[in-house]
Amino acid sequence: MSFSSCCLKTFTWGGTPIGVEGKLANNDCYTTGHNKEIAILLVHDIFGWKYPNVRLIADHLAREVNATIYVPDFFGGWVVDWAAVEEDRWSEIDLDGITENQSREIRGPEIVACARAIKAELGFRRLGALGYCYGGWAVCHLASKGQEIALVDAISMVHPSWLVKEDIDNITVPFQVLAPEHDPSYTPELKGYTFQTALGLNVPFNYQHFPGTVHGALVRGNEEVKGEREAMARAKNAIVTWFKQYLQ
Repeated sequence: MSFSSCCLKTFTWGGTPIGVEGKLANNDCYTTGHNKEIAILLVHDIFGWKYPNVRLIADHLAREVNATIYVPDFFGGWVVDWAAVEEDRWSEIDLDGITENQSREIRGPEIVACARAIKAELGFRRLGALGYCYGGWAVCHLASKGQEIALVDAISMVHPSWLVKEDIDNITVPFQVLAPEHDPSYTPELKGYTFQTALGLNVPFNYQHFPGTVHGALVRGNEEVKGEREAMARAKNAIVTWFKQYLQ
């Protein structure tokens, strides 16, 4: 598993995030919202926890779901050079090094620890998990039958990457997939496998197809490109509806 240049499509929105930075477990974390019973753990994509779009989405979810949203840093302090990406200076970004440092073996325990902290230490009654790109495998990991205790109550993944078939096989909670039409990370084969497997998992399943869109467009799409603004709004609304249904 590795990152590819499609993961680095970017467009930074306007607006100023309104949350605060602090700690969750041992990780730096952006937190927004004030609900003491319902929380969502948002696992960021390659652009990391400081990327403005991710924080603005977290702010939207806090207001519209009425939940507290946690966006921990799962890249150990590394943040991609957004300007280099937007200016197509790909040679300055070490994708192989990023992949090695953010492996499942390294980050999996951190992601589980953050979920446990929200439920066990902070006392939230309900917890959802939302993953963009890299975060797709992570939310499946939290929902896996291999966990010793139930960590999350529902998950949503948006143009997921790093997925393997076993991730889908082991999901134990209601799950949502938001999938662009063109996505080399979430291939037609894996999309088909998701459908086939979901029918036998005995959990609610919601799949939404976004025609004409590409990997990354639902969090980092260009508002000036035809259809991408509408797709981003539709994706945000779908996530809100999903978590309101299964967390409230």
